[in-house]
Amino acid sequence: MKVNKKGWLALGGLAITSIVLAGCAGGGGTPAETEDGGDATSTLTVWVDTERVDALQGAADAYSEKTGIEVDLVGKDNSDIKEDFIQQVPTGKGPDVVMGAHDWLGELSTNGVVAPIELGDSAADYAPVAIQASTYEGTTYMLPYAVENIAVLRNADLIPEPAANFDDMIAKGTAAGLATPFVVEQGVDGNPYHLYPFQTAFGAPVFGTDADGNYDPSDLQLGSEGGFEFANWLGAQGAAGTLNTDVDGDIAKTKFLDGEAAFWLTGPWNVGVAVDGGINVAIDVVPSPTDAAAQPFAGVKGFFVSSESDNKVAANDFLVNYIGTEEVQLDLFEAGNVLPALTAAADAAASDPIVAGFQAVGAEAVPMPAIPAMGSVWEYWGVAEAAIINGADPTTTWQKLVDDVTAAIQ
Repeated sequence: MKVNKKGWLALGGLAITSIVLAGCAGGGGTPAETEDGGDATSTLTVWVDTERVDALQGAADAYSEKTGIEVDLVGKDNSDIKEDFIQQVPTGKGPDVVMGAHDWLGELSTNGVVAPIELGDSAADYAPVAIQASTYEGTTYMLPYAVENIAVLRNADLIPEPAANFDDMIAKGTAAGLATPFVVEQGVDGNPYHLYPFQTAFGAPVFGTDADGNYDPSDLQLGSEGGFEFANWLGAQGAAGTLNTDVDGDIAKTKFLDGEAAFWLTGPWNVGVAVDGGINVAIDVVPSPTDAAAQPFAGVKGFFVSSESDNKVAANDFLVNYIGTEEVQLDLFEAGNVLPALTAAADAAASDPIVAGFQAVGAEAVPMPAIPAMGSVWEYWGVAEAAIINGADPTTTWQKLVDDVTAAIQ
């Protein structure tokens, strides 16, 4: 496989062959000899999603051949991996590296279980949103490998051209004789993740940002003028039937597959079922209800280094110079069909027009906040939106949301 020489040079004095490494946090192994004769840990333990072990095996083998350090890829259940990592790192029994999602960062940092990583000049090779998401309070903690965001799936046989804006989308579907032109997953408790692009179009992000682009928990933007404008819009869409809390994920899927809806706001995880269902799928940007762009959340996936690893330099080297290559990021893309974070790999994957569509929408995406205060927002957000869609007064309901979140954060 190709080694990222740009990243290797950027690491400078951190080059793995120039220092002596102690035993790994996972406890073990006989020291191996590096190219300059120094001792290095024999094993680098990496926890990964079980579905991506095979995609990483080539990188692991190449690293072992180059350095003499074995890479032990341990497949883990994705639902357990974060909690296991948080619990085991302080004991010294956790891995050197763990695969995870960027919105874990606030919790991982608060618990002191992750160490900074050094990307060097290679940071410029990634999508800006991927680097932004990998950075917490000014420090980079994650090597990104994938960027995931929602977009509009359009049935191109029913509607040949994309909509110019939200109202045009509804008009196009209505003109095509559809009772339900547009569907988006909601449910009785709401789904603010899927509605966030529309909220941002009203100039109402969840939090403001500081001069460095970090989310500021003291700057709650839900209560801005745009937030209340969005709430009024939600109420109008609920009254018109455009948004409906009776529509959960399964119902939205069924309506699109059955041709009852021409536009479906969802993620890449649903593209396969639509294509397999015989739908001629096109990917469109999220149509905005205002003159501003509708910006969805971006979820970024990557790799963290344990704060208790005695192999931090080797771990950094493996991530930057092996996982951070076009070949490996494309292998990971093929394993999960999520757009690569590395720009060269993303551009290669975008030879598929569906992937290219998600990449275009992702260019407008913003990282999902990883700050701990976000937990307080999720608790109240969807319930408030669902109530407004179902007829509750937009102003008083949104104000209560703002008051509840403010109190929870304080």
